[in-house]
Amino acid sequence: MKPTVKRKPRAKNNKRRRLPNGFGQISEIKSYNLRKPFRAMVTVGKTPEGKPICKPLKPESYFATYNDAYAALVEYNKNPYDLEPSITVKELYVKWTEEYFKTLKADGSVRAVTSAWAYCSAVYNMRVKDVRARHVKGCMEEGTAVVRGREQHPSASMKNKIKSLFNLMLDYALEYELVDRNYSRTFNLTEETIKEIQTVKQEHIPFTEEEMELLWTHVDDKRFVDVMLIQCYSGWRPQELGLLELENIDLENWTFKGGMKTEAGMDRVVPIHSKIRHLVERKYKEAVALGSHYLFNCTDGRSGKTTMMTYQRYQKGFGMVRDELKLNPEHRPHDGRKHFVTMAKKAGVDEYAIKYMVGHKISDITEKVYTQREFEWLKTEIEKIR
Repeated sequence: MKPTVKRKPRAKNNKRRRLPNGFGQISEIKSYNLRKPFRAMVTVGKTPEGKPICKPLKPESYFATYNDAYAALVEYNKNPYDLEPSITVKELYVKWTEEYFKTLKADGSVRAVTSAWAYCSAVYNMRVKDVRARHVKGCMEEGTAVVRGREQHPSASMKNKIKSLFNLMLDYALEYELVDRNYSRTFNLTEETIKEIQTVKQEHIPFTEEEMELLWTHVDDKRFVDVMLIQCYSGWRPQELGLLELENIDLENWTFKGGMKTEAGMDRVVPIHSKIRHLVERKYKEAVALGSHYLFNCTDGRSGKTTMMTYQRYQKGFGMVRDELKLNPEHRPHDGRKHFVTMAKKAGVDEYAIKYMVGHKISDITEKVYTQREFEWLKTEIEKIR
């Protein structure tokens, strides 16, 4: 008989799992003889300096072991809300934008939300469950924000943005059962506001033949004219131009790939018209020399660094060319897109080819579902434009 060998007990693994950033905090209270010494705190926001703002986890914040506290934080972060009535509109905004902004492709869409939020300070500290239609209307009619150093009230278009902000944010609150009803959706914009928006909203206008000749004359001696001409012969939105990446520019087959805003507009392939191929190739080589991933680049006025072309930078360059060449002062950044569609229709380009290239929705079921088009067809159609 062999003597019984006593097995050495396994060492306990007391290593505590580390909490991810923004997940919360766990601290052990050692100064008191507590039965549950581990306190769990949840992150509800950040200070202007970027430091986390924390508050005790509800309904229970003290736990007997570190692992109990950790498990509670894991459960909380699956549904990251203090479901008691204490959650404020500001806390909701932080949580909602963390998710919503990830779905947006354009910087302009993010700015639309943040600029509207600036007018809503009157409700920042209100409980979400207490928000009613009158509070949303109050932000729209009486809200103030400091813009370029001046305090101002919302314009008609800003009122529309504020209402859209609350529509979406309170939909989110409804999904997580923080409210019983989205009161922002119980009313519509006033007729006066709608009329004001329609009055302000101008129709886009194409360039005249004389203006196009002027642009071509100065394509090599005036900065940004080449970008405008590329838009006129491709139909991209200003934001889409700025997001075009070098990896999606095919200089052998002469195509762009990009797009945004709608399902029909995303990841669409547009032929590069023969009249602008040398301009696209020049921009491509410039981007490679700069080490940029984007086709169009600008120089930041403050830092001097190369940066991608945003809508604001396109707008600035467009305005500079418009004023220096004394083009129609009513021209705006989307007019190159309008010009492309106008030229295409005059040249007899197929209606569906135009919609494919500019990213408009095709409602004809036969064309959308059953008709297969060769890409060479698009190339043939776009070359009808002279």
